[in-house]
Amino acid sequence: MKRSAWRYLWKSEDIRNKLLITFLLMVIYRFAANVPVPGVNRAVVESLANSGGAAGTLFNMLDLLSGGTVSNFSVLAMGVYPYITAQIILQLLAPIIPALNNRMKENPREGQKFMQKWTMLLTIPMAALTAVGQINIFNSMLRGQSILYYDPGFNLPTITTVVSMMAGTLFGIWIGELISEFGIPNQGLSLIIFAGIVSQIPSNLFNVFLDRQNGWWLFILIVTILVLTIFAIVVVQQGRRYVPVLFPGRRVGNRMSMPVRSNLPLMVNMAGMIPLIFAQSFLTFPAILATFFLNSPVPWIANFANTIYNAFSGQGPYYALFYFILVVAFTFFYTDVLFQQQNYGESLKRQGARIPGVTVGEATQKYLSKVQRRITFPGAFFLGFVAVLPYLLRLFLPVSGSSSMFFLVSAAGLLIVVGVVRDTFNIIEAELKMHGYQEKLIH
Repeated sequence: MKRSAWRYLWKSEDIRNKLLITFLLMVIYRFAANVPVPGVNRAVVESLANSGGAAGTLFNMLDLLSGGTVSNFSVLAMGVYPYITAQIILQLLAPIIPALNNRMKENPREGQKFMQKWTMLLTIPMAALTAVGQINIFNSMLRGQSILYYDPGFNLPTITTVVSMMAGTLFGIWIGELISEFGIPNQGLSLIIFAGIVSQIPSNLFNVFLDRQNGWWLFILIVTILVLTIFAIVVVQQGRRYVPVLFPGRRVGNRMSMPVRSNLPLMVNMAGMIPLIFAQSFLTFPAILATFFLNSPVPWIANFANTIYNAFSGQGPYYALFYFILVVAFTFFYTDVLFQQQNYGESLKRQGARIPGVTVGEATQKYLSKVQRRITFPGAFFLGFVAVLPYLLRLFLPVSGSSSMFFLVSAAGLLIVVGVVRDTFNIIEAELKMHGYQEKLIH
């Protein structure tokens, strides 16, 4: 009979400490998420959160990206969004700039450190731009009102507000880095976003349950759709394509053992929920940028900015199409970047292993890249379909009020939550195996 390694989770002191540190840092982050930005009229922010239309939709999407901190406009109101945007910009530039691409290929470890350094440097101006953009975008939504108690012009109170928001973002990034270093490895930023989404799901479901405007039947339908969506996400996320690999035999004394046949598992969705976060960040940025020109004295500039704002606020007719295309594109792009960095062809060559019928080395890497792209195709389209599912449902269901807002963020939230949970479980399982806690047979 098999005993799962998970029963030893609390026995390993190292793993137990990592889990406790992760939990403590997430509690600190959620506590900081309730520290208000100085000078913000929270009553006006609350009225904006409950508004409908394009303004309410964009507000809720920003709230999702920030991990639920926009709704109370805390010092963490931007979340780690500027850092994610900086990552997107640099990762898009890496294949285009030859010097940067060569640095990443020649020494991946040093190249990774170089990218992290410049991501942090780029985050600072991005945070300043995003802070000013958020204030402008919320003021433009209010049409005449302001979320600030004072004149939002270039003055000391406004600078204080912007600097507080920038400091909050850098604090959130620091907490995420601490989680990745001392807690669950490489999951810091993902867990921060995950914590914000999970904290909102119970209250969102309760609001939908109390929404008599749509009736109980819609609440039951939403819960059913959520359960089915979670099941489908788990099935696809766990999908693998096993490529046969032949490892050479080993010499034991004067005898040579037989070659060992094994399999190399390639994931259907290797990128996880990162493409979804990238796509949402990418789509939100034009709306924030357009707010700087909504009140331009030049009519055509103001009209163009208003068109961009409406198109990328989550309500435009083409928003779902843009969203779908970006999720699919980022899935292919991010998977390809990750796969090339792992360089399975060279790794198998060093071990003396080979894929039957394929030449070792570069040819193996090309073959595996081809297989990975093929299986990524259905995974990417599934990810895109689930991301735009709420928009498709709204075309056929008479959804309004709080149920409408919940629809718009639920699928995106589910993808992130399931992705983070899956990645976290895989990391913990790998840690258990590394510490020798594997499945044990009891006779």
